Amino acid sequence: MAVLLETTLGDVVIDLYTEERPRACLNFLKLCKIKYYNYCLIHNVQRDFIIQTGDPTGTGRGGESIFGQLYGDQASFFEAEKVPRIKHKKKGTVSMVNNGSDHHGSQFLITTGENLDYLDGVHTVFGEVTEGMDIIKKINETFVDKDFVPYQDIRINHTVILDDPFDDPPDLLIPDRSPEPTREQLDSGRIGADEEIDDFKGRSAEEVEEIKAEKEAKTQAILLEMVGDLPDADIKPPENVLFVCKLNPVTTDEDLEIIFSRFGPIRSCEVIRDWKTGESLCYAFIEFEKEEDCEKAFFKMDNVLIDDRRIHVDFSQSVAKVKWKGKGGKYTKSDFKEYEKEQDKPSNLVLKDKVKPKQDAKYDLILDEQAEDSKSSHSHTSKKHKKKTHHCSEEKEDEDYMPIKNTNQ
Repeated sequence: MAVLLETTLGDVVIDLYTEERPRACLNFLKLCKIKYYNYCLIHNVQRDFIIQTGDPTGTGRGGESIFGQLYGDQASFFEAEKVPRIKHKKKGTVSMVNNGSDHHGSQFLITTGENLDYLDGVHTVFGEVTEGMDIIKKINETFVDKDFVPYQDIRINHTVILDDPFDDPPDLLIPDRSPEPTREQLDSGRIGADEEIDDFKGRSAEEVEEIKAEKEAKTQAILLEMVGDLPDADIKPPENVLFVCKLNPVTTDEDLEIIFSRFGPIRSCEVIRDWKTGESLCYAFIEFEKEEDCEKAFFKMDNVLIDDRRIHVDFSQSVAKVKWKGKGGKYTKSDFKEYEKEQDKPSNLVLKDKVKPKQDAKYDLILDEQAEDSKSSHSHTSKKHKKKTHHCSEEKEDEDYMPIKNTNQ
């Protein structure tokens, strides 16, 4: 007793528990027989929890049982079978979805997690996946939105009954062939199941690597902007700035400006210095007024000897000039005296643990005034003992399983 589901990602075989769940299996088999599940969307994918489908509307609020097809709206749902109790212990367990009143229609779920005991007794287990768990894994890993709807459509294209032990009801209308999908069925507003979303298709390996490198650089720039290291993620290195390194520590801003000014007017020349000591970090940024002058200096000054050091000159490949502008040679040790004074001042915060020792004390910060008050009142409070009682209350919430939510998340 088994059914083959042909999905847009591959085939899945479900074995049915016809003896333990005869009514649920009859409902599922006959719905498959009348092609009810054809083109149904997998509309709910919660990773490592469940995959939900079986609703022709694709919303999670539709669908009816085979009995509704036979006997009308009053029979749209049938009562859940709870005996014998079958648990959601393993991946690939197949269950009919509870509509909220212990009844089932056409929707069913496949588990992608283990030991989901909070589903037991609510959703009726009636089978398990025996082939195609690799396809279930692919569906489980698909990208979804905040409502767990896949961005790209995943559908049941066709169902094939491999074995059916139940007789067909007399009024069951079985189509001669699979019906063609309607435009409304295929128009989900998402990426179509057959649409290609490969950005690298038709590109060479070099082009692919270049695109990946650009995306990675963009990601890093956005990250640096978020942490405040860049003023803007789209900022570009200035083309009129030279980066000069391997300087002698004794080389000053004025020295470099005199040497490089022979190529054209200079806006700024800054040797970058340590923020605390004021000592040279042996590199500098030189900003020219014109890009042409910057290029001339680049070609002429690389490997030139300045103060007994062979310097290296290159175009600025970063926006560090923007960040370091104004933090160059104009700073000396005296500029940091006020900062050092502030650093030497004692903190006005003390550890609560030091003020009022306690066996299970936590390290909370309090003000000095609070510390003094705490000391003065310590002798009084040490004589008193207060008993604390803890009241715990447990509230049991009613579970709403439409739509199904992962309580472990």
